[in-house]
Amino acid sequence: MPVKQRSPQNESLVDGFGRTVRYLRISVTDRCDFRCVYCMAEEMTFLPPAQLLTLEEIATLSQAFVELGVEKIRLTGGEPLVRQGVLQLAQKLGELEGLRELAMTTNGSGLVKHAEALRLGGLDRLNISLDSLKPERFKALTRTGDLSQVVAGIRAARRAGFQSIKLNAVLLKGRNDDEILDLVNFARDEEVDISFIEEMPLGAISEHNRGETFLSTDTVRETIEKHYQLLPTTETTLGPSRYYRMVDSQSRIGFISPHSHNFCAVCNRVRVTAEGRLLLCLGNEHSVDLRAVMRRYPGDIQRLKVHIVAAMMKKPERPHFTTDGEVQIVRFMNATGG
Repeated sequence: MPVKQRSPQNESLVDGFGRTVRYLRISVTDRCDFRCVYCMAEEMTFLPPAQLLTLEEIATLSQAFVELGVEKIRLTGGEPLVRQGVLQLAQKLGELEGLRELAMTTNGSGLVKHAEALRLGGLDRLNISLDSLKPERFKALTRTGDLSQVVAGIRAARRAGFQSIKLNAVLLKGRNDDEILDLVNFARDEEVDISFIEEMPLGAISEHNRGETFLSTDTVRETIEKHYQLLPTTETTLGPSRYYRMVDSQSRIGFISPHSHNFCAVCNRVRVTAEGRLLLCLGNEHSVDLRAVMRRYPGDIQRLKVHIVAAMMKKPERPHFTTDGEVQIVRFMNATGG
């Protein structure tokens, strides 16, 4: 597969704090076949189809961002593989001149069926959510998920030839924090990377108390270091993970720490929700309705780019997450884009 090249004509997106946006995360749907306890309520109301961006609108939006200097796009959800036509969308985005990397975050349930087509279609990286290796616990955390199906999906992705696969584990004190080493060893055995993520206070949930289940990634790292020496690196995938290597494995361990070690000073990301809201910060409601622009001026990519550039001045310096369990943002993560 040819190496994707950066287009020298691309402009840059710079916010009011001098940070350059190079990474776009686009939610293609708010729907998911799982109901993870930290992401959704058990009973959810989803957007009607007419409110979602069409696949053509997503492609136009992606082109506009790439022409403005974005180098990496990640397709998210909900679960992106439940959106009809997402394979064709990925193939179209993979052909964008100037896009260096196309990635997807998935719960893994659809990878046995779709991994090969995604790789052949131009997808470069996969992030796969995996919060437990115990089938009953996995079912409890996801409410509907089948662990064996996800593990099979991870292995299908490896067979399909993805060179970069990363597992994402959200750890909750008293729920799955006894599996830290099991998850590390699984990643080592499967020759994939893994990132441990602090839970973010998005959406009002009743299933657990976020203040009581919060687990700092410093604690996670200390647990791992009792068994494996972790060597810090400067490696980056343009995302928020801080990566470490182990001397006896190619698998990297990453930590995403929005509470204990926020990464706001070097934030290079914006998000677009499934309904076309440009979110300038995960932990704030600053946003611009790009769907309205595209539907009022269909096909006018230059006008769209003007609105995107102007929106950068609304990007706040940082979110204000706390660890006391209080909800700072009412929208759920599935509506935001994982």
